[in-house]
Amino acid sequence: MKNFFLVYLLLLFSLLPFSIIPAENELATLRDKTKLSDQKTPNFIPKVTNNNIKKTRSFPMQPPVIPHSIRSYEINRNNNKCLTCHARLRTEESQAPMISFTHFVDRDGNVLDGISPRRYFCNQCHVIQVDTKPLVKNDFIDMRSVVKRSSTSTEYN
Repeated sequence: MKNFFLVYLLLLFSLLPFSIIPAENELATLRDKTKLSDQKTPNFIPKVTNNNIKKTRSFPMQPPVIPHSIRSYEINRNNNKCLTCHARLRTEESQAPMISFTHFVDRDGNVLDGISPRRYFCNQCHVIQVDTKPLVKNDFIDMRSVVKRSSTSTEYN
């Protein structure tokens, strides 16, 4: 019985590599069907838009995108560079948008005097704007545009 089990295991392990190796270019990877022996041309890195013009949102409840570069910003447990302009006490001087009230509410619904720890790391939700074409088609229309369109419409139902 012991010999039978060993033969079975040897047979199984000898056939295993053939069963798990996919046919060439069958598996989707980050290399986009480029063979391992070939060097792939790197993807273009889009340019950061640094014009401080707000973009419209691409989906409901989307966090606002950052309209400037944050390349040298330090955001860690002890320091948050974003707060030098966006903190409530700094917005008059910096003319930057104030942090939303929601960032001062903890997960239990309590209003805090400082930013909630779960909202402290800004770039978990907010991303920089880049000058690039959308990856997928988006038909989202924000509420302001819907209201504006309906108020200028001459049709009455």
